[in-house]
Amino acid sequence: MSVIFHIDVNSAFLSWSAVEELKKGSTIDLREVPSIVGGDQKSRHGVVLAKSTPAKKYGIRTGEPVANAFRKCPKLLMVKPEHGIYSRYSRELMAYLETISPLIQQMSVDECYLDMTAALSNYESPEAAAQMIRREVKERFGFTVNVGISTRKILAKMASDFTKPDRTHTLFPEEIEEKMWPLPVEELYMVGQSSVKILKNLEINTIGDLAKTDIGILELHLKKHGRKMWEYANGYDESKVKRERREAKNVGNSTTLSADAVTLDEIQGILAKLAAKVATRLQKKGQKAGNISVEIRYHDFTNVSHQRQLESHTSSDSEIYQVAAELFERIWDKEPVRLLGIRTSKLVDASEPEQLTLGLEKGNDIG
Repeated sequence: MSVIFHIDVNSAFLSWSAVEELKKGSTIDLREVPSIVGGDQKSRHGVVLAKSTPAKKYGIRTGEPVANAFRKCPKLLMVKPEHGIYSRYSRELMAYLETISPLIQQMSVDECYLDMTAALSNYESPEAAAQMIRREVKERFGFTVNVGISTRKILAKMASDFTKPDRTHTLFPEEIEEKMWPLPVEELYMVGQSSVKILKNLEINTIGDLAKTDIGILELHLKKHGRKMWEYANGYDESKVKRERREAKNVGNSTTLSADAVTLDEIQGILAKLAAKVATRLQKKGQKAGNISVEIRYHDFTNVSHQRQLESHTSSDSEIYQVAAELFERIWDKEPVRLLGIRTSKLVDASEPEQLTLGLEKGNDIG
């Protein structure tokens, strides 16, 4: 029987910024006061990329305009995002976790799955291993993580989202009815706002209600996404932890959102995170990209993508983000977004002399 951990950094961007500020001699821990990461300090433009727990008490939400956040809390502290620093912390964390188990699947800059099945022989129990990981991460890096434990990926993911921060939670199949079914249906992974409205109209209010609903009814109203939600509500997930495949011909990253993204502001924040990760991987490989593509998966699992050939190769996170944001706006049909991805191709060595493409620009719908 497999044992899988889902490890999630608590308020990653905010925590990483807080650690950096403390290293610089700050006497204020951003995690302990109303604070946000995002936007421009002077103009207060942009969106909230991350928020502290005290900021949540003022109703501040990730993805909302910075100006709105300051209206809610005039004494709010704000720091600009440092994507290079975030990428460094992410790499260091993943490198450490890989020493615990080589079977690691990074899902985003701040979360991953670990297949701990073989590694558990070194520990008294899964909970003991999780406690050790949390303690080591806190001592080594200065931030905290949540660890979800199960035999299936979806259940480990759900468990890591229980009480935060710096906690370990189990959610084994036999615990589903007690721990997961009483939760509001919107807390189920991959159930977004548009799906919640449909489910509530069907008087499906909890995850347990969803798990007990006839699949035919769900498929009638939500198509194949209805079946997937039913499977997750019942804890069915046969997917395995797979190591990231290193592809020589392209470098990219995608993230499946825990809730549908419905506004341009929140989507731009997600694209910024993806662009930072892709840029870091390119720089680590010593490469630049000549082509950028954006992938969208909608709430109904429809996929569409768009690409552009660049005038000159790049490994800059800001340049990758700018192109990706433009591509996204060109193809987005305003439907809720389930997955976002950025991929770069036509890679060259960073030291290779640049040959301009005479302003060639292409936009091709692939999927």
